[in-house]
Amino acid sequence: MVAPKSAGNNTVDGDGNPLWRMAPSPHGPYWVKGQKLGYQDAGSWTLFNSTPVDRRKAAWLYAQFVVSKTVDVKKSHVGLTFIRDSSINHESFTKRAPKLGGLVEFYRSPDRVLWSPTGINVPDYPKLAQIWWQQIGDVNSGAFTPQQAMDRLAGEMDLVMSRMQAADEKAGTYGGCGPRLNEEREASYWLQKAGSPKAKVNEKPNGQTVNYDELIKRWTN
Repeated sequence: MVAPKSAGNNTVDGDGNPLWRMAPSPHGPYWVKGQKLGYQDAGSWTLFNSTPVDRRKAAWLYAQFVVSKTVDVKKSHVGLTFIRDSSINHESFTKRAPKLGGLVEFYRSPDRVLWSPTGINVPDYPKLAQIWWQQIGDVNSGAFTPQQAMDRLAGEMDLVMSRMQAADEKAGTYGGCGPRLNEEREASYWLQKAGSPKAKVNEKPNGQTVNYDELIKRWTN
């Protein structure tokens, strides 16, 4: 997207200015002000207890090196993915901003928190993800309606997570961080709670286009 035109790139002009602009992801009819619009995977480091101490120390030193200010500025210029506030506010990005189509303005704006990490992690993601993808396939093939698939997905996930909860309570399989399931209740009970999922609304209202120039002004004020 930012390679020079001389390299055969057709997304910038002859001066290297982008022929594209960055825009935020839209939201659907269930979104309300204050909710997230999406998430960015900022990443993390995992050091295993089973790794010999000298290697863990070396890994920790390497992690500190990778996320250090000077290294991250260089890494951010190459990959255009930011993990440090100091990098996005670095003078070099102030100079480069006109060639990045709004990326720098967005990350310097308050709006960026709408794409922050999602919060509590999904317990045993690989185990639950395989159930999810099976339901997607059944809907795509027409074997089930979306509602039937979601109901079946909820039941199967509850079953798997109940096993995870039992294993965690009995043997500490998840280090005490396994799921803890609530008693099953009617949907109306949960829909009345603060921060709950929402009852069905018109899912295809008329779309509204956001004025891009106004959006940029909001990011830069």
